[in-house]
Amino acid sequence: MSDIKTARFRLRPPQLADAETVTALVRDPRIYEKVARIPPQQTIEQTGRWILGTERGSELGIDHVFLIIEAEEIIGTIGAHRPATDQPFEIGYWVVPSDWGRGVATEAARALIGWLEGRGQAEDLISGYFIDNPASGRVLEKLGFEHTGTSPVFCLGRDREIDHVFVRRKQPPMV
Repeated sequence: MSDIKTARFRLRPPQLADAETVTALVRDPRIYEKVARIPPQQTIEQTGRWILGTERGSELGIDHVFLIIEAEEIIGTIGAHRPATDQPFEIGYWVVPSDWGRGVATEAARALIGWLEGRGQAEDLISGYFIDNPASGRVLEKLGFEHTGTSPVFCLGRDREIDHVFVRRKQPPMV
């Protein structure tokens, strides 16, 4: 996978050398409490396994994960995951709290979606956010996602189910 450039950021695949930095970042409760699958005390080994898993997933066409880089610093992640190649991609992201409110997630997600469109893989995209994270909902709304339902989802970081809003973005067919 190659890098993706935006006006302000470089998106690049994670590498094992990034495990320590990513681990330190996701141990912030302002991150792990907003993402369903990050445990509160994630270890470097867990992060390393996640990175290796994303590499394998990329080879299989089911995972496209990028670190969001600004001035050579990791400030978040953006990714598209699907359980199988006949399923829609789910867009997921997190951004370090010091960069919230700067449009980082929106810009990175637009770039990722454009990259997926260039590969013919963005016809149907899904995502979601915890109901107590309306800022994420605004990001997804700007990207054309529409509400499809709400139900509880287990959050590892909070060790309980949290009401979750599900959204979908459908591209109109090309004429």
